[in-house]
Amino acid sequence: MAFWFRKVGILLLLLVLTATGMAIAQDKKPKPKTRILFLLDASGSMMAKWENSDRMSVAKDLLAHLVDSLERFENVEVALRAYGHQHGRELNDCKDTRLEVPFAVKNAGTVKKKLGEIIPRGNTPITYSLEQTAKDFPEDPRARNVVILITDGLESCNGDPCAVSLALQRKRIFLRPFVIGIGIEAEYEKQLNCIGQYFNAADVKTFENVLTEIVTQTLSETTVSVELQDENGRTVETNVNMTFLNSLTGLPEYNFVHYLTSQGKPDMLEIDALMPYDLVVNTTPVVIERDLKIRSGRHNVIKVKAPQGILYLRQDGPSPYGQLQTIVRQTGEVRTLNVQPFGDKHKYLTGKYDLEVLSMPRVYLKDVELKQGQIKTITIPPPGQLSISSQMQGYGSIYTLDENGTQKWLCNLPENNSKVTIPLQPGNYKLVYRMKNAQSSKFTDVQDFNIRSGATTNVKIFNR
Repeated sequence: MAFWFRKVGILLLLLVLTATGMAIAQDKKPKPKTRILFLLDASGSMMAKWENSDRMSVAKDLLAHLVDSLERFENVEVALRAYGHQHGRELNDCKDTRLEVPFAVKNAGTVKKKLGEIIPRGNTPITYSLEQTAKDFPEDPRARNVVILITDGLESCNGDPCAVSLALQRKRIFLRPFVIGIGIEAEYEKQLNCIGQYFNAADVKTFENVLTEIVTQTLSETTVSVELQDENGRTVETNVNMTFLNSLTGLPEYNFVHYLTSQGKPDMLEIDALMPYDLVVNTTPVVIERDLKIRSGRHNVIKVKAPQGILYLRQDGPSPYGQLQTIVRQTGEVRTLNVQPFGDKHKYLTGKYDLEVLSMPRVYLKDVELKQGQIKTITIPPPGQLSISSQMQGYGSIYTLDENGTQKWLCNLPENNSKVTIPLQPGNYKLVYRMKNAQSSKFTDVQDFNIRSGATTNVKIFNR
């Protein structure tokens, strides 16, 4: 039996060394410290027979060989917390947990000695034990804090371990925990799965494999490539900002500007696979891929449909508006997507858009279609100008006139001004005005006028 366990330890060591050695060879940047806290169930049920031994003996032996292997890494520290081992079950002690070995460099011997001293006795206060782990990790914002919970039972103290785990993850106390269930009934697995990434160790061999998998996930390099695809699945889009958001906290973990190599391939990016991610591709509008399925210790390809076309707002000649702005909305939407100035080119996802040009009067363009890789050029007729040279001391407005003579209010005129010049789009208009000193509404002046592109139309009030 001892020989078999030594083989397991050597196998684990070789796997971890191989994966981590590859990572170190590819990236010489200093790695953050990884702190692994083993949270061990030492309740009375751990004395139950398991194959040729009992659950606690198997767990102790495998953990002893594992911490030996982990000690060989300079940037890895381990600690041991146990629960259910200080008092008998008859006392129902729901605070029976203790940090038996704190984090330290090269402490495998201490962990193994303490493992040998722990005797299963009490109940299963998982929730309280998880709460206490917040005090176990040293304050180090760069560290990767990992919890590996090994248990053969459910919470026995009416706590909510899932809520506590989620709260601690959101506070970045630790990353998503690993949970190894020993002899857990299938219908109870859901109650442990919400704590973290759950593994069912149905037998000793599976337990061994699970520990190997967890170590690989924790210490091996994980990379991703993001393929920004067009409508036909070709990887042609690039130079787009993208953000990997922690889907639990909503906070950004990584910000990149997408890059394609000279061979037209997206580059590889290293990320921490122990966090859950949403990917936000900051196109216009944004594309969000939720709950990315990242496989630890491997290269992952994330494919995102993000076909884009270009909207070019062209302004012919100088404009009395200055830099003319345009509100861009997705067709049928009321929410403003972007405000784009004339003279600029901007990429949007392919589709149809409604444009509201902030001219006088405003120009509305419906269902402007953008196609993959193509430039859609939009221009409007150059404005003319209305010039009112009369001394303006009064109240008035300008209306637009359509072909049927229907008028629509456009703007008010200033009350006190010696001269007014207003840029207007080509078309027919009406001016309605009353002097301030006029003693009756009947002294209102009404004049129709026409505006032509690039020309100035002069209007004199009460010039009759």
